[in-house]
Amino acid sequence: MITRRRTILYSLAISAILGGRPTLAAPSRAMRLLDTDNDATVDLNEARKAAAALFEKLDRDHDGTLDRRELGGRLSAAEFAAADPDNDATLSKDEYMRVVESRFRAADPDNDGTLDEKELGSRAGRSLLRLMQ
Repeated sequence: MITRRRTILYSLAISAILGGRPTLAAPSRAMRLLDTDNDATVDLNEARKAAAALFEKLDRDHDGTLDRRELGGRLSAAEFAAADPDNDATLSKDEYMRVVESRFRAADPDNDGTLDEKELGSRAGRSLLRLMQ
């Protein structure tokens, strides 16, 4: 019991010394690439910018749309169908960005408008990363 109390008190003391913040690990590769303002989070504008750049890279025929082949498995057949409201078998940049925004919101459970390392590492965050990298 005494050892347990000491451990708890020691942990609280260390936390107080560090200002209540845990020590930070090095940012992931994704965070380093996406976090252009270096605030240790990815906001929707940063996500949009990365997704737009990837859209341009994936659009090999430069027709302003992505078909399933160009997407390379980033969306399942059902996700692609849901993202293609005009049923033309392609995603325009606007349609693609709507999917990105939807996935961003899904990866942001605290609704603070930013994604930290933990949120990017979540299932929803990893799903979003496939549309930005």
